[in-house]
Amino acid sequence: MTLSEPPLLPTQRRERLLADLRARGTLRVSDIARSLGVTAVTVRRDITQLADEGAIERVHGGIRLPRASDGSAAALEDPAPSSDEATRPAVGMVVPSLDYYWPEIIRGARDAAVDAGVRIVLRGSSYEDVADVRRQAGWLLDTAGIQGLLIAPPTTGDAVAGLITWLAGLDIPVTLVERTATVGPYHEHVESVSTDHAFGASLAVRHLAAEGHRRVGLVASATSPHTAAIRRGWHATATELGLVMTGTPDLISPDHRDPDWNEYLGKALDACASSGTTALLVHSDREAISLVARCEERGIRVPADLAVVAYDDEVAGLANPALSAVRPAKHAIGETAVELLAKRLHSGPDRPTHRVRISPQLVVRDSSLSPR
Repeated sequence: MTLSEPPLLPTQRRERLLADLRARGTLRVSDIARSLGVTAVTVRRDITQLADEGAIERVHGGIRLPRASDGSAAALEDPAPSSDEATRPAVGMVVPSLDYYWPEIIRGARDAAVDAGVRIVLRGSSYEDVADVRRQAGWLLDTAGIQGLLIAPPTTGDAVAGLITWLAGLDIPVTLVERTATVGPYHEHVESVSTDHAFGASLAVRHLAAEGHRRVGLVASATSPHTAAIRRGWHATATELGLVMTGTPDLISPDHRDPDWNEYLGKALDACASSGTTALLVHSDREAISLVARCEERGIRVPADLAVVAYDDEVAGLANPALSAVRPAKHAIGETAVELLAKRLHSGPDRPTHRVRISPQLVVRDSSLSPR
């Protein structure tokens, strides 16, 4: 909340608090107060009321979602809407993950939904599974009565083109989230909101070059739909700055859960040593943290021997040393997607197709700073 915005009403404030909690699972009082722009005393009053209503549970230092009957945390799926929410148009949202990267996007969408006069009906899908994405979207259309759809479709596979064609042909507005696509014989764009990942990679390369590195390598995830853009930004910027590219690692890695991951880590570090590479951009956080741990085992000092910048900034700050990272504006992605869809709902089909790209930022921490 900015100083220019009017204060939220108590019901709006508690609604936003619940939206934040559904997206993040747990919250501290200080975080809630900072997010809502109110005092800790006000937050505690809201917590007391919500706890009395059974909507939340208190834990030491903060709150969490109520436990399910089996003791597990309540899911990120939407609760039954309140009487006020039930009167708003329903907007479906289909995302490929509920526990990494996407919770903050969901939070942004839910925050924006209040002001846009809509409510979000959330469905998680199996990652890169076209059939499941279509099944989830179909459920929202047939059962939830949605009037608009926010969706992150798969990006690989022969069935993707058919899915995009189906989505573009729906009689409700559709906005792609963190994805872009074209459709039809003239390759017309589908409305979308996405991060400028190539620019994010460029930020990392420029930072590492400014720290004195002449060989900046890349380790990018084979399973990420953003890898192509990240690699494009890395390569273009390193070339523009005149960095040494010949022999510098340009690696596409397996998922960190892959049985071959540990072996791959050793090969990546061997490639850095043999080529004289002194800095790496690693996508994503989990791969970067794992790589830094292997560096420690090998006696490779980070950042003295090898500087590392992660991409995503979900958990990069928890590493030792804390990892510099490119941070996509995930909350803004969700907010903007809802705002775009709401405008189309109100404007009708004659509104021009919009494609919004949002710049990420670079968060500099210990892992990439050269000794001074």
